[in-house]
Amino acid sequence: MSKGDAMKDLPILERRRIEAMILKHVLDVITERAGREEAEAVIGETCSRSAIEQGKALAEDLGHAPNLSDFADILPNWTKEDALEMDVLVTEPDQMAFNVTRCRYAEMYQDMGLGDIGHLLSCNRDGDFCVGYNPKIELTRTQTIMKGASHCDFRYKMTKG
Repeated sequence: MSKGDAMKDLPILERRRIEAMILKHVLDVITERAGREEAEAVIGETCSRSAIEQGKALAEDLGHAPNLSDFADILPNWTKEDALEMDVLVTEPDQMAFNVTRCRYAEMYQDMGLGDIGHLLSCNRDGDFCVGYNPKIELTRTQTIMKGASHCDFRYKMTKG
Protein backbone atom coordinates (compact mmCIF):
# COMPACT_ATOMS: atom_id res chain seq x y z
CA MET A 1 0.00 0.00 0.00
CA SER A 2 1.35 3.39 -0.93
CA LYS A 3 1.45 6.36 1.42
CA GLY A 4 -1.32 8.03 -0.61
CA ASP A 5 -3.57 4.97 -0.18
CA ALA A 6 -3.06 5.07 3.59
CA MET A 7 -4.19 8.71 3.68
CA LYS A 8 -7.32 7.86 1.65
CA ASP A 9 -8.28 5.26 4.28
CA LEU A 10 -7.86 7.69 7.17
CA PRO A 11 -11.24 9.16 8.20
CA ILE A 12 -11.46 12.86 7.30
CA LEU A 13 -12.31 13.72 10.92
CA GLU A 14 -8.96 12.22 11.96
CA ARG A 15 -7.13 13.99 9.12
CA ARG A 16 -8.61 17.32 10.23
CA ARG A 17 -7.54 16.65 13.84
CA ILE A 18 -3.95 15.97 12.75
CA GLU A 19 -3.93 19.02 10.46
CA ALA A 20 -5.34 21.20 13.26
CA MET A 21 -2.62 20.08 15.67
CA ILE A 22 0.00 21.40 13.23
CA LEU A 23 -1.94 24.45 12.05
CA LYS A 24 -2.45 25.60 15.66
CA HIS A 25 1.33 26.09 15.91
CA VAL A 26 1.46 27.75 12.49
CA LEU A 27 -1.31 30.12 13.63
CA ASP A 28 0.66 30.99 16.78
CA VAL A 29 3.92 31.63 14.90
CA ILE A 30 2.34 33.80 12.22
CA THR A 31 0.35 35.68 14.87
CA GLU A 32 3.59 36.45 16.72
CA ARG A 33 5.35 37.59 13.54
CA ALA A 34 2.64 39.32 11.55
CA GLY A 35 -0.53 39.56 13.65
CA ARG A 36 -3.71 37.56 14.03
CA GLU A 37 -5.37 38.89 10.86
CA GLU A 38 -2.47 37.71 8.68
CA ALA A 39 -2.32 34.38 10.52
CA GLU A 40 -5.99 33.69 9.85
CA ALA A 41 -5.59 34.75 6.21
CA VAL A 42 -2.70 32.30 5.74
CA ILE A 43 -4.55 29.45 7.47
CA GLY A 44 -7.67 30.17 5.41
CA GLU A 45 -5.76 30.23 2.11
CA THR A 46 -3.86 27.06 3.02
CA CYS A 47 -7.05 25.14 3.79
CA SER A 48 -8.70 26.52 0.65
CA ARG A 49 -5.88 25.28 -1.57
CA SER A 50 -5.98 21.89 0.14
CA ALA A 51 -9.74 21.58 -0.42
CA ILE A 52 -9.45 22.48 -4.11
CA GLU A 53 -6.66 19.92 -4.54
CA GLN A 54 -8.73 17.24 -2.79
CA GLY A 55 -11.70 18.03 -5.04
CA LYS A 56 -9.56 17.72 -8.17
CA ALA A 57 -8.11 14.38 -7.02
CA LEU A 58 -11.55 12.89 -6.34
CA ALA A 59 -12.86 14.15 -9.69
CA GLU A 60 -9.87 12.60 -11.49
CA ASP A 61 -10.51 9.28 -9.74
CA LEU A 62 -14.08 9.41 -11.05
CA GLY A 63 -13.00 9.89 -14.66
CA HIS A 64 -15.86 12.20 -15.69
CA ALA A 65 -17.26 15.59 -14.69
CA PRO A 66 -18.99 14.86 -11.38
CA ASN A 67 -22.62 15.71 -10.73
CA LEU A 68 -24.40 15.83 -7.39
CA SER A 69 -25.25 12.13 -7.48
CA ASP A 70 -21.51 11.48 -7.66
CA PHE A 71 -21.01 13.91 -4.78
CA ALA A 72 -23.67 12.08 -2.73
CA ASP A 73 -21.72 8.85 -3.34
CA ILE A 74 -18.56 10.30 -1.72
CA LEU A 75 -20.35 12.11 1.13
CA PRO A 76 -19.73 9.14 3.46
CA ASN A 77 -16.04 10.16 3.41
CA TRP A 78 -16.97 13.17 5.57
CA THR A 79 -19.53 11.40 7.76
CA LYS A 80 -17.35 8.37 8.61
CA GLU A 81 -17.21 7.51 12.31
CA ASP A 82 -20.38 9.55 12.93
CA ALA A 83 -18.48 12.76 12.20
CA LEU A 84 -21.73 14.35 11.00
CA GLU A 85 -25.35 13.67 11.81
CA MET A 86 -27.56 14.90 9.01
CA ASP A 87 -31.06 15.04 7.64
CA VAL A 88 -30.98 14.55 3.87
CA LEU A 89 -33.70 16.54 2.14
CA VAL A 90 -32.91 16.09 -1.60
CA THR A 91 -30.40 13.98 -3.54
CA GLU A 92 -30.68 14.37 -7.31
CA PRO A 93 -28.13 14.76 -10.12
CA ASP A 94 -28.71 18.55 -10.25
CA GLN A 95 -29.44 19.38 -6.60
CA MET A 96 -28.70 18.12 -3.13
CA ALA A 97 -29.88 19.54 0.17
CA PHE A 98 -29.25 18.43 3.72
CA ASN A 99 -29.00 19.82 7.22
CA VAL A 100 -26.17 18.84 9.52
CA THR A 101 -27.62 18.54 13.03
CA ARG A 102 -24.45 17.44 14.82
CA CYS A 103 -20.89 18.24 13.78
CA ARG A 104 -18.06 16.43 15.50
CA TYR A 105 -15.61 18.62 13.56
CA ALA A 106 -16.94 21.66 15.47
CA GLU A 107 -16.85 19.73 18.75
CA MET A 108 -13.27 18.62 18.09
CA TYR A 109 -12.04 22.13 17.29
CA GLN A 110 -13.73 23.48 20.44
CA ASP A 111 -12.01 20.78 22.50
CA MET A 112 -8.67 21.70 20.91
CA GLY A 113 -9.15 25.40 21.72
CA LEU A 114 -9.54 26.21 18.01
CA GLY A 115 -13.27 26.84 17.84
CA ASP A 116 -12.67 30.45 16.81
CA ILE A 117 -10.95 29.33 13.59
CA GLY A 118 -12.90 26.12 12.97
CA HIS A 119 -14.62 27.78 10.02
CA LEU A 120 -11.18 28.22 8.39
CA LEU A 121 -10.13 24.66 9.13
CA SER A 122 -13.31 22.95 7.91
CA CYS A 123 -16.41 24.97 6.98
CA ASN A 124 -14.80 27.17 4.34
CA ARG A 125 -13.40 24.06 2.69
CA ASP A 126 -16.88 22.95 1.61
CA GLY A 127 -17.34 25.49 -1.18
CA ASP A 128 -13.65 25.37 -2.11
CA PHE A 129 -13.86 21.60 -2.55
CA CYS A 130 -16.45 22.20 -5.29
CA VAL A 131 -14.03 24.47 -7.17
CA GLY A 132 -11.73 21.49 -7.65
CA TYR A 133 -14.37 18.76 -7.88
CA ASN A 134 -16.64 20.50 -10.38
CA PRO A 135 -16.87 24.31 -10.55
CA LYS A 136 -20.46 23.95 -11.80
CA ILE A 137 -21.47 22.74 -8.33
CA GLU A 138 -22.53 25.72 -6.24
CA LEU A 139 -22.95 25.64 -2.46
CA THR A 140 -25.27 27.95 -0.60
CA ARG A 141 -25.15 27.81 3.19
CA THR A 142 -26.53 30.48 5.48
CA GLN A 143 -25.51 29.10 8.87
CA THR A 144 -23.20 26.64 10.59
CA ILE A 145 -22.98 24.88 13.91
CA MET A 146 -19.36 26.08 14.02
CA LYS A 147 -20.63 29.67 14.21
CA GLY A 148 -23.28 28.83 16.83
CA ALA A 149 -26.35 27.87 14.76
CA SER A 150 -28.55 24.89 15.61
CA HIS A 151 -27.65 23.25 12.29
CA CYS A 152 -25.75 23.77 9.04
CA ASP A 153 -27.95 24.20 5.97
CA PHE A 154 -26.15 22.78 2.95
CA ARG A 155 -27.80 23.49 -0.42
CA TYR A 156 -25.92 22.38 -3.51
CA LYS A 157 -27.02 22.87 -7.11
CA MET A 158 -25.56 22.39 -10.56
CA THR A 159 -25.22 25.66 -12.41
CA LYS A 160 -25.53 25.99 -16.17
CA GLY A 161 -22.54 27.68 -17.83
